[in-house]
Amino acid sequence: MLDGRSQVRRRAGPRLWLSGGWLTALALAAIFASFLSPHDPLAQDLFLGRMPPFWVDSAEPGYFLGTDSLGRDVLSRILYGSRVALTVALIAGTLTCLIGASLGLLAGYLRGWVDVVVSRLIDIWMAFPPVLFSILLIAVLGPGLISIIIAIVVIDWTRFARVVRAEAMAQGAMDYPASAQVAGRTRLSTMLVEILPNVLPTIVALLTLEMGIAVIVEAILSFVNLSISTDDPTWGGMISEGRVSIYQAWWVIVFPLITLFLTVLSFSQLGEGLKDRFDPVLR
Repeated sequence: MLDGRSQVRRRAGPRLWLSGGWLTALALAAIFASFLSPHDPLAQDLFLGRMPPFWVDSAEPGYFLGTDSLGRDVLSRILYGSRVALTVALIAGTLTCLIGASLGLLAGYLRGWVDVVVSRLIDIWMAFPPVLFSILLIAVLGPGLISIIIAIVVIDWTRFARVVRAEAMAQGAMDYPASAQVAGRTRLSTMLVEILPNVLPTIVALLTLEMGIAVIVEAILSFVNLSISTDDPTWGGMISEGRVSIYQAWWVIVFPLITLFLTVLSFSQLGEGLKDRFDPVLR
């Protein structure tokens, strides 16, 4: 019979391979989009408007996933749209993690006035509806990639702070931090060397989850034309355009939706798989 550690690894293995494989392929597609795209994503040809995918009899050769109402290649726009999605995911997710996790770790381990200040700040921040808050920030800052990243960081740092605070508080109540201080470690050294490694798997899981959330937020803002220029390819913009002609050209909305769904799911499953694989408590 398999022991607990082997069961955890077997459960985490498929999720890591599948989610990691998809995200790696997507990252490569974003990096080499200019080489992989069969057409210019901005090139329009009204004579080729709403051409179906390659397996349909009336398909146009070279347009593998069909064209939209303006004759733009759907596959090329998805590839270039992955650049926007992954850029927002990586930058916004990392900044959110650094800010929220740092505050949560300090509040959970140091306690006292630090915990009081951070906790009150979290309560005040979470009193604002996140969707309305993000739209308000974009309206103030103006549409653009930097504005989206700032909005995500400003809104979502509380997610990291709350969870990491609770984890750090639970770890700090155990015997090993006290033993480390008896052995001569300072509080800062104990927090970084003893507490942080045991909280790190949770932080990694939250980070990958936050990256998926950032992709969704960018798609939503693109859907309502609050992201980058409407001419630039984004998954949310393609979905917004495709819903108008869903009965005449279903492929315009279906393929970006599938890509968005697989990307968000992969980020989520990657975090859970990494946590199961490297969590010191489970090991």
